[in-house]
Amino acid sequence: MDKTITILVILIVILSTVILFLSVNSLITGRVIEERNLNNDFSYTKAICDESNYCQDNIIRCNGNKLISITPITGAAVQFPPNWQDPRNQEDIDKLCD
Repeated sequence: MDKTITILVILIVILSTVILFLSVNSLITGRVIEERNLNNDFSYTKAICDESNYCQDNIIRCNGNKLISITPITGAAVQFPPNWQDPRNQEDIDKLCD
């Protein structure tokens, strides 16, 4: 009987520890996700071309509709011929953060 009580106490301690760990861990994760959603931060890649049809891929970082940064991606550039026309419409070319 003494052995049964000892095993039961150990199981209760282990179960309590697991429940406590899972509840604390989920609270921390929930707060981080909530904060990121409130900040409305996002990023994407976009090719930006100049007047000589040299196009460079960039990482565009935004917070809502406010531009945070534009960072060129090394090795992600191309020089198109002089008669090349960008197939995107002007609104898509000019738009950075929505």
